[in-house]
Amino acid sequence: MRESEIRLGLTFDDVLLVPKRSAVETRAQVSTRTQFTRQIAMAIPIVSANMDAVTESEMAIAIAREGGIGVIHRFLPIERQVAEVRRVKRAESVVIEEPYTIEPTRPIRDALAFMDEHGSAGLLVVQDGHLLGMVTARDLLFEDDLDKPVAAVMTPRERLVTAPPGTGLEEARRILHAHRIEKLPLVDGNGRLAGLITSRDIRSRLKHPDATKDERGRLRVGAAVGIRGDYLERAAALVAEGVDALVLDVARGHTETALAALERLRARFPDVPLIAGNVATAEGTRDLIARGADAVKVGVGPGSTCTTRVVTGAGVPQLTAIMDCARAAAGTGVPIIADGGIRSSGDITKALAAGASTVMLGNLLAGTEESPGATVVRNGRQYKTYRGMASLWATARRRALESPVDDEDLSQIVAEGVEALVPYRGKVADVLTQLVGGLRSGMSYCGARTIPELWANAAFIRITPAGLRESLPHDVELL
Repeated sequence: MRESEIRLGLTFDDVLLVPKRSAVETRAQVSTRTQFTRQIAMAIPIVSANMDAVTESEMAIAIAREGGIGVIHRFLPIERQVAEVRRVKRAESVVIEEPYTIEPTRPIRDALAFMDEHGSAGLLVVQDGHLLGMVTARDLLFEDDLDKPVAAVMTPRERLVTAPPGTGLEEARRILHAHRIEKLPLVDGNGRLAGLITSRDIRSRLKHPDATKDERGRLRVGAAVGIRGDYLERAAALVAEGVDALVLDVARGHTETALAALERLRARFPDVPLIAGNVATAEGTRDLIARGADAVKVGVGPGSTCTTRVVTGAGVPQLTAIMDCARAAAGTGVPIIADGGIRSSGDITKALAAGASTVMLGNLLAGTEESPGATVVRNGRQYKTYRGMASLWATARRRALESPVDDEDLSQIVAEGVEALVPYRGKVADVLTQLVGGLRSGMSYCGARTIPELWANAAFIRITPAGLRESLPHDVELL
């Protein structure tokens, strides 16, 4: 290759968005609605990364309630990952069609164990499909005889307030309020349990009107699978549990192995949204779309804990990668997910302006209360652990799920990531408020009320290192 053929690649700090004449009077007029996949719409363009220090059920629930979506990482046994998806899907619903139940003859210790495992405050007591009563944590408080049957402490059926199947939310709300109760079992004319409506779910619907939900009113969630080993078995178990999208989790998605895995998943699960990646080129994007991808993840090496570019010398600066891939996907209806390199709300705006429909966040969410990373205190400050999924111990954990790993195997691992600490940032809802607020302001500067308008209106200007320094606080003593 001749020197003259070497392209210039740009990333977020290399550019600014040019302010445009705008009719947007307030950022409240800006809509951040977007597409996660061809099939799934969201109120905010935020996806929490499928990393073991970022997204398990607690994060996925919090993100979905705010209007985004979380992707449960795959570095768990299949049954554990399925259980995480189950927790999200059961977190709230219009009607819980399969509420947690227990038989009347089971001992109290079984009820306590089940409630603790599933995070439930109560169980419906059922025999042969018929509702006999309800047992709650309050019923079991200070109970010493844990071998006593559940039937001995339950609230019996005749003392419960119930409603028939098909009861609407407004009617359910009226009943719950009138009787000062929190759970309303739905029972048919033969006394058989048909579902459950809870006051918690109704309150959540009022508090989170933009939550990302499926057609049954359950929170949406994605889950990651690999491209080798048990990935088809894992995908089947996740789909059976009701996962809303499968994410093909591989650092380099433009390989024959990854393309073949995508084709197999598409053939096996024709109706399940599939997100594939990661790629950084137009050709990679086109190949994934041709194999059936419903969204494409873009980013090779831009993450804060990723060392792929240093170790391998390969990658494309993230802004250029997004632009190239977005142009390749134009007209196909397949959204681009900008994965990695986002450090601020301004970077989110730039990524979307470059053609992405959503951004996948790791570092910015890893420090939140809902992330599964361990909490560490150093010099009086609170941090949470965070690591790249190609770091030494993350790679070892992934391989251990497939087969035992010994010291010799560890010596053969070529890590492409690091392990680190990130500052504790509080609740994810507060972080998202700041990020989405900044995005709305950024869109208004471009004269855009919607993300498609941002694509059409945005104009970038390259800046020098001096321009970057000028963009940051300077010539002041920070408080």
